[in-house]
Amino acid sequence: MISMEVLLQQTQGLEQDDVERWIVNAWVKPDGAQGGYVFAEIDVARVRLIQELRDDLLVNEESLPVVLLLLDQLYDVRRKMRAVSLILDRIAPGALRLDAL
Repeated sequence: MISMEVLLQQTQGLEQDDVERWIVNAWVKPDGAQGGYVFAEIDVARVRLIQELRDDLLVNEESLPVVLLLLDQLYDVRRKMRAVSLILDRIAPGALRLDAL
C-alpha cells in the first residue's frame, strides 16, 4: 500500500488532480478518503493503465469509461476461462481436452 505522494513520485507525468478526478469518477478505488488515500497494487496498476490509455494511446476522458468497462469485462472473461480450463484439466480425459484437438 502506498500514499498519494509516493504514487505521484513513482509515476512520471501523473498529476494529483487527475488521480482525484479518477477517484471521483470511480475509475480507481483506493482505501481512505481525500487527503489520506492509500493505494493497493491493483489501484496503482489501474492508475497506470488509465494514464497509458490517456497519454500514450490518446483515449480522451469522455471515452475512458467505455474503454475501462470493456477492459474490465475482458479481464473478467479471461479469469473465468482460466478457471474453467483448470477444472477441465483436472476432470476431462486427455482426448476431450482442447489442447488434444
